[in-house]
Amino acid sequence: MSTSAKPSHNGLPANAAVAGEFLTFTLGQEEYGVDILKVQEIRGYDAVTRLPDAPDYIKGVINLRGTIVPIIDMRVKFRLDAKVDATTVMIVLNVADRVVGMVVDSVSDVVQLSGEQIRPMPDVGTGIDRRYLTGIGALDERMLILLDIEGLMTSSEMGLVADEAAAQAA
Repeated sequence: MSTSAKPSHNGLPANAAVAGEFLTFTLGQEEYGVDILKVQEIRGYDAVTRLPDAPDYIKGVINLRGTIVPIIDMRVKFRLDAKVDATTVMIVLNVADRVVGMVVDSVSDVVQLSGEQIRPMPDVGTGIDRRYLTGIGALDERMLILLDIEGLMTSSEMGLVADEAAAQAA
């Protein structure tokens, strides 16, 4: 039984990336892309307030102009060794009406991808749940792993948004 996403009406997986602009960033040796419309801002890495009993990939929280923002270390989430250096940055995202930050190695640029430049994810094992990979962006010699950042950040395993949304619905 396959665990790949169900096809939508156009034959692509329901969460397949669509043409548009993507913010590119690096984690280890790989380059990733997220929908630029989800990005609120890019900041230098700041110290975070550690939360007791939080999963290891949740670095803690920061106070961003009066909003308490949970910070996710994407290196830890994607099973890479944690590290912070001079190029480490935080990407602040707006997902599901919630502000969330993610720590990445560096931000590269914003790229425009057409539908022809986005390929389906191959059936290979990665450290990332395939539900949150929407495709591969082919841009000249670059290959971008495109993330469903809203799906990842709102997943029940992350525990950032889903629990709060369920509490508000009750």
